[in-house]
Amino acid sequence: MTGRVGRGRAPRLAAWASVALLVGTLAGCDEPALHRLMEARRLVAEMLVQFARTTNAGNRAVTAESDERSVAFAREAEQASDAVQRSADALAPLLEGLRFQEESSLLAEFQAAFARFRELDRTVLALAVENTNDEAQGLAFGAALEAADAFRDALAPVTPRDAAALPEWQAKALAASALASAREIQVLVGPHIAESEDASMEVLEQRMSAAETATRDALTTLGNVVRPAVRPQVEAATAAFTRLMEINAQIVALSRRNTDVRSMALSQNEKGVLTAECERALHALQDALDRRALAGSR
Repeated sequence: MTGRVGRGRAPRLAAWASVALLVGTLAGCDEPALHRLMEARRLVAEMLVQFARTTNAGNRAVTAESDERSVAFAREAEQASDAVQRSADALAPLLEGLRFQEESSLLAEFQAAFARFRELDRTVLALAVENTNDEAQGLAFGAALEAADAFRDALAPVTPRDAAALPEWQAKALAASALASAREIQVLVGPHIAESEDASMEVLEQRMSAAETATRDALTTLGNVVRPAVRPQVEAATAAFTRLMEINAQIVALSRRNTDVRSMALSQNEKGVLTAECERALHALQDALDRRALAGSR
């Protein structure tokens, strides 16, 4: 019986011994100072948790598949960032009152990096919630595709034998050329949405403009040579192509804003550097406070 009681007490005695050892090492602190040190350590631990939360939520805002989720993650990131700032504001006077110069310097280092982080993060999150590249892609595979198919369907009934003033092979070539140029515009949209450089976008837009001109020239020539009964079909094809180009202009405008690509680039590059800088300062601050606790805060 005595052996069982002894074995049960052993872990508890060891735990109390650890607590006694920690309190003993802090004998150099009066009770209020000890409490302030413990509170400082708690605040730093909370800052680490909330900073990890804001970076994680910010990354998810950038990669979210819908506007709703992107907005929700951005809100979560901002709330966590506010929590970090509140803890830092509460920690500063504690460290000053304890006269912890090293820790105060580390906190100041963190706050400077964190201020830059927050400024950049607001830019990243504002870009992320716009989702202009996703919107452009949605138009490309939605309304633009429908308009292109309508153009194809309207042009299909215009056969070579409907041409009154051109040889059969020339009429056939005009219809095929108009359709091919319209398809080229569709093909160029994808690289434009994914492109991050303005100069490369400009090259793609010039190719789109050339393809548009070629399509309209082919339609104009075709409309002038077909029999009157067939002209409504060419006019329908022309209207469908005009609709396609109106949608394409919207796609290009959204793609030019490039918010998804820009937010991703900022998140992976500049924000990544600032994140690492903030984390280094926080961990250094945590280690310094831990050393104070173990050494008795002398």
